[in-house]
Amino acid sequence: MAPADARLKFRNGLVTPTSGWSDGYTQANLIAVTADYADEFIEFCRLNPKACPVIDIIPAGQYESALAPGSDIRTDIPAYRVWQDGVLTAEVPDVAAVWRDDMVGVLIGCSFTFEAALASEGIPLRHTETGRNVPMYRTNVECTPAGRIHGPMVVSMRPMLPELVETAIRVTSEVPKVHGSPVHIGSPEDLGIADINRPDFGDAVEIRPGEVPVFWACGVTPQSAVMASRPSFAISHAPGHMFITDIPESTYREPAGEPS
Repeated sequence: MAPADARLKFRNGLVTPTSGWSDGYTQANLIAVTADYADEFIEFCRLNPKACPVIDIIPAGQYESALAPGSDIRTDIPAYRVWQDGVLTAEVPDVAAVWRDDMVGVLIGCSFTFEAALASEGIPLRHTETGRNVPMYRTNVECTPAGRIHGPMVVSMRPMLPELVETAIRVTSEVPKVHGSPVHIGSPEDLGIADINRPDFGDAVEIRPGEVPVFWACGVTPQSAVMASRPSFAISHAPGHMFITDIPESTYREPAGEPS
């Protein structure tokens, strides 16, 4: 489905995770904060580019992303979360009524963007195969703070056979603007994940005999920062429910690999 058609469906009320939607186009996470926190959040993203690769900033008073002409970031995501003082107060399909004039929106690259490339290489996407949201976990890895903004990195997980891991690294390392290569392979305990069957966001998926969990930095990290830093007001996408842009995935591809 074309990105504009997908956004129209979401604007009209369809709520669904967006993994597998509009293959070949870049998907994005949203974090929006009031102007008094915006510079610190943007700096937090700059200091933590693996988890928070910024692909667009929507200034206060504007709602259209340059990555999707005609879009409205208040309505064109399937589900949003509303935060007050770091506490989740609502999950809704539209935030136009609660959006404030001084809010700055930040779009962050999403790993759903590279999933079609993984699938084309024979790497399973268990969450899409089973109609679930990707599992995501808060970790014990603290991000580099920026002013008042701090918090632990969030990761997404996809299980696969060990012989597929090298291919997954190769494919995803070419797209650093959508998180790039994995940050961890194997034992979830090394990331402080006590129970891999109980994700903090999204849904648990089966890890079959012989498979290893592979973890990528995740654009839900700013929501983790909201919970830790407790700004007075923030809006985000609901985990797994992304903003689909008009930008082809190939735009962000760097065949030579990620810069050192």
